[in-house]
Amino acid sequence: MKSATDQGIALIEGMLPQADQARRQPVSAEHLMIGMQCGGSDGFSGLSANPALGAAVDILVRHGGTAILSETSEIFGVEHTLTARAATPAVGRKLIERIEWWLEYNRGRDTQINGRVSPGNNAGGLANVLEKSLGGAKKGGNALLMDVYEYAHPVKTHGLVFMDTPGYDPVSATGQIAGGANLIAFTTGRGSCFGSVPAPTFKLASNSPMYQRMSDDMDINCGQIIDGDKTIGQMGQEIFERLLAHASGEATKSELNGLGEDEFCPWQIGVLS
Repeated sequence: MKSATDQGIALIEGMLPQADQARRQPVSAEHLMIGMQCGGSDGFSGLSANPALGAAVDILVRHGGTAILSETSEIFGVEHTLTARAATPAVGRKLIERIEWWLEYNRGRDTQINGRVSPGNNAGGLANVLEKSLGGAKKGGNALLMDVYEYAHPVKTHGLVFMDTPGYDPVSATGQIAGGANLIAFTTGRGSCFGSVPAPTFKLASNSPMYQRMSDDMDINCGQIIDGDKTIGQMGQEIFERLLAHASGEATKSELNGLGEDEFCPWQIGVLS
């Protein structure tokens, strides 16, 4: 509705004088909240980019920061690896309840949670949702699962948390940003030109050939793990340092390319993979 849009614009304009008073100042990593995404995955994603991001998340969590794992349909089948390290039984149950909601809502439908991965993931070498989930869940590292949030709800807990979202990256990232993410870490194996506003997207390539082909769009090459040049731990440290750099104002490739303004996409609750 035009009236709703006009009201939203007026509210934002009313915030501008206060926003103009903000000044950049050094703060600790506890103020960093990253939303984690994986799209256009391939057979290397679960071996390089995703576990390397997980290693960076473990470092971030140790420094008091927050990481949001999402894409509920893409942890199906391995959710027990998250509930096993839930901070409390209630947190673990909240995750299972979201899985059960997805299974019921998608009952009888040809969707990802019922087995079939997207054509892009399939072309990248993933045969089914379990293979996708095994790799995708590695983005969460080994930290305790501190809480589970519904889509776009404000994230108030530090550490590793989960937000219930579809697997469709623009919708999922939009929910994470609405929840408070100030940076999106996006792993990909087949390549992606995804960007996001107002939280910049930082893209991690799972293999060196794709990174070289898309060096204008990729921020870091996790294919060095596959090549034998770096360990997951070394890559995780490098990713953590780059996250701090981008949070401090260094432009990501998405920002340099002017991407993201058309990728704000709230979830109209319904069947999405």
